[in-house]
Amino acid sequence: MNSVSKAAHLIGVDVGGTKVAAGLVNTDGEIVHQTRIPMVATNAAAGLAAVISAIDAMRAASDSAIFGIGICAPGPLDPRSGVVINPPNLPGWRNFPLADEVSTVYNLPVRVDNDGNAAALAEALWGSGRGFRNVFCATIGTGIGTGIVFDGHIYHGRTGSAAEGGHNTIDYRGPRCGCGKLGCIEALASGPAIARRARDKVAREGRQSAVLELAEGRPDRITSEMVGRAYVAGDPLAKEVLQETTMYLTVWLGNIIDLLEPDVMILGGGAASMLQPFFAEIREGLPTWCVNSQCKEIPLVSARYGADAGIAGGAALLNPT
Repeated sequence: MNSVSKAAHLIGVDVGGTKVAAGLVNTDGEIVHQTRIPMVATNAAAGLAAVISAIDAMRAASDSAIFGIGICAPGPLDPRSGVVINPPNLPGWRNFPLADEVSTVYNLPVRVDNDGNAAALAEALWGSGRGFRNVFCATIGTGIGTGIVFDGHIYHGRTGSAAEGGHNTIDYRGPRCGCGKLGCIEALASGPAIARRARDKVAREGRQSAVLELAEGRPDRITSEMVGRAYVAGDPLAKEVLQETTMYLTVWLGNIIDLLEPDVMILGGGAASMLQPFFAEIREGLPTWCVNSQCKEIPLVSARYGADAGIAGGAALLNPT
């Protein structure tokens, strides 16, 4: 793969439960063209057809050779075989050989992995982790997905199921996560968790807040985006919610450092963007939650790719450097 021409393009595909996003990516990691089309989640053939349609649009848009296709697919999956095993958001795909199906259509190299791993690789190759050997990346949004990259390669573990950092428990008495465990960081610091804490403070404590105004007086309509907007406007309740989230993330990242001691930690996703003003607070709090005396030397930075992490991550799976 090291011989791929600088003029070649990669196609990165991000498959979700409701949409397929695909992009044309050059070998510098720049997304030069992209599209989004609806995904059919309940039927295997129709779902594959949606993926093929998105790829066809990118092939038509390219004026260069296509080197390969990388796909971020919902897990659980086997990154070695490219088989999607049992994704909750895509019930039509059960033990579905996605890599083989796409490769058969195009006769090109095809790689499949989950979005957390792929996003981490894109950041390591082309983004905020470029130049660092060992990279830890977390995408904080509807859930918390993570990826670990050692020397330019994703760490998959024994079976391909490693790096599920969003499901590290930091409070065994905490709320139940969607995975079934108690007190996962995803259940405490993801976008829905931020919204839930804000709703609880408004409803149970009877507190007034700009967050409630943004929700038109309906606590059940509060979202994490509203919390972020209220914080920017100076709302005390929103600030309190985000500071609590910051504490959870500090405890969690202290554990990550003690386990991995990465060269850099990268946070991306919508909730991470909202929490960027608190990154310095996380860094300052790390020594309390980390035995590593040099923990504050590890950079904590924002991801490059934002909402396009799946497209860039898919392309990065071809690892053309």
